[in-house]
Amino acid sequence: MLQENYYGEKGGVIDALFEKTKDYVETRADLFKLKAIKKTAEVGSSLVSNIIVAVVFSSFFIFLNIALGLWLGDLTGRLYFGFFILAAFYLIVGILIYSNKEKFISSPIADSIIKKMNS
Repeated sequence: MLQENYYGEKGGVIDALFEKTKDYVETRADLFKLKAIKKTAEVGSSLVSNIIVAVVFSSFFIFLNIALGLWLGDLTGRLYFGFFILAAFYLIVGILIYSNKEKFISSPIADSIIKKMNS
């Protein structure tokens, strides 16, 4: 009879240990899910706010370029010359950015995402 109680109690301890281990693993999994959700929400909200800012600045930039093109056209005497001058300028800028896109675009964006995910 003593052996049955001994094994019964030992079995109870092992069952309790397995139950606590199971609870611990479930809690850790829930914590991981919550952290992932938090990071996703932070990155998503940052992305949306950056898109809104980009749209506003793009609108400003478009109107500024139209005004600059009209002004340059007025200075040159031909309206379309102002837009040709701007187009040539942006072609040169585009070529410079394309040739250095890893340094100016890809790396900073990747670094920003990694920094946001690790904070």
